[in-house]
Amino acid sequence: MKKLLTIIFSVTVLTFCGCAGKGTQAEAAGGVAEPTGDVSTYLRGAHMDVEVAKANLTNGGFEVLSVFDSVDNGKTIVFTCPKLKAEALKPNRAQIATMRLFVDNEEKSIAVTNPIYFGKAYMQKEYNHATFLAIAAKLEKAFPGLTPSEDKMAFKNLAGFHFTVGMPYYEDKAVVGEGSNAELLAKLKSYSAGKSLAYELKLSDNTTVVGYGIGSGTKRFVKKIGRQNAALMPYDIIVSDGKATILKAEYYIALYYPLLGMGQFMGIASIPGDIIKDLSKPFGK
Repeated sequence: MKKLLTIIFSVTVLTFCGCAGKGTQAEAAGGVAEPTGDVSTYLRGAHMDVEVAKANLTNGGFEVLSVFDSVDNGKTIVFTCPKLKAEALKPNRAQIATMRLFVDNEEKSIAVTNPIYFGKAYMQKEYNHATFLAIAAKLEKAFPGLTPSEDKMAFKNLAGFHFTVGMPYYEDKAVVGEGSNAELLAKLKSYSAGKSLAYELKLSDNTTVVGYGIGSGTKRFVKKIGRQNAALMPYDIIVSDGKATILKAEYYIALYYPLLGMGQFMGIASIPGDIIKDLSKPFGK
């Protein structure tokens, strides 16, 4: 097993880490070395049909949850696997339950969220590199030829990431609804005849992850700052302990767009508030 992990690491670390060759490697949980350089946000590849992408995911051991119209002429496939769901069961880690694959029919490409990048951001001190490296290896096998995106961030900065001074961190969630879990889920399913509901993933009797669409006017910001990163839609709502919570958009958008400049961010300054308004509507807020 140790030999197998070593082989997997050697083959994939250069593929999935933007500048993995920088510096030395640090030992992580599971005895597998973590990258010390930059890590790509996405793994980009040649264009393929949505149905082909879905089949590749399924054949690769992943579970497809949803195909979502994230941007004009582009769709986001939301998927999960047993390892992701197991990590998501840990306290305050439900956000890691899913990964995304964006099929861009306009630019003729695909982009897969990098499990190492989002794993470190969402799991933080509980991140296990062997676990997320194995998920990345499965994706590389299902989609040969993926290459690291120009979007990237230093691995060491992901756990404590925030856009700038005064901006929220991962822990700074927004509450968009309160009530029993059953009531909250019923409202999400019934609002607007369920048209905004992209998927529902039950992790436990107490925690469910719901993928939800934001208003058509609000989501135009994706095209404004870069359709290539449209995998961030749909937006995840975590229903747990009688609350419906979301990652604050100032954090979430910046995590998906690590190259976003201050000028670009100011150009969509109203969007974080608009997202909270949109996702509060099903709960009557």
